[in-house]
Order: sequence, then structure tokens, then C-alpha cells
Amino acid sequence: MDSGIEFFSEVTDFELVEAENVQSWLQDVVISHGKRIQGLTYIFVDDEELAEMNESILQHDTYTDILTFPLHDDGSENLMGDVFISVDRVRENSVLFNTGFENELHRVMVHGLLHLVGFDDLDDDSEAEMRAAEDFALSLRRF
Repeated sequence: MDSGIEFFSEVTDFELVEAENVQSWLQDVVISHGKRIQGLTYIFVDDEELAEMNESILQHDTYTDILTFPLHDDGSENLMGDVFISVDRVRENSVLFNTGFENELHRVMVHGLLHLVGFDDLDDDSEAEMRAAEDFALSLRRF
């Protein structure tokens, strides 16, 4: 069965561990929000590429761990989007927050998915809601 989720890495020293389990988990997260994945692509890049995108597209002159781009927003339960993740930033943040690389990666991955579901993190209240949704999503992992 096609999950509708694809993973691509432009970083030579990175490979997503347990990709099939990650796909199943992300599907479970989406289902828990009453949605379904029509097409979702995760692209793993380095700091420089994501910083360049952040500046050219959003005019933010900073490093970031993730950029999420919905491919359509028709209000339906079908999700489509591209999620770009900086492997460098995830590595650094996993050390900074003492979370372990895989846990930090999964948090960032689900963060992007939650943006597509409809969550944002533009103010303190919505950021707290996003964090709670991330924690719930992480609790759904079975691997």
C-alpha cells in the first residue's frame, strides 16, 4: 500500500532510519486529526540550502530546522506538501536540547506535518498548542 509519503536526502551522510515505520507513524498522526495524506514529501538538506531558501522565499535571514510548503489548501481532509528539513540543524538541536538525534528528527518531522494539518506557532498560545500536538504525536510512535 502506498503511504503517499516520500523521503529524499540531499545530504550524503544522512539516511532516515526505519523509514517504513516513520511512514506508518506519520499516517497515524494524520488519521488522529481526521485527515489523510494525498502526497507528502520530506526533503533532507544541509543548513546552507535551507538558510538560502528561508531568505529567498520568506525573507528571513536565519538558519532554521524546517520549512513547510502546502501544495494546496482547499480545506479538505487531503494533505499535500513538501517539508524541507536541515539535518545539520537537527543534529545541533539534538545536542543543545539533549534529546537524541532520532527524537529531535521525529519532532521536527511531525512539526512540519502539523503545519499541514492546520497548526501554527506564530504566538505563545499557538506555540503551546503545537508543542502539545507534537508531544501527542510522538506518543503514537511504536518503534
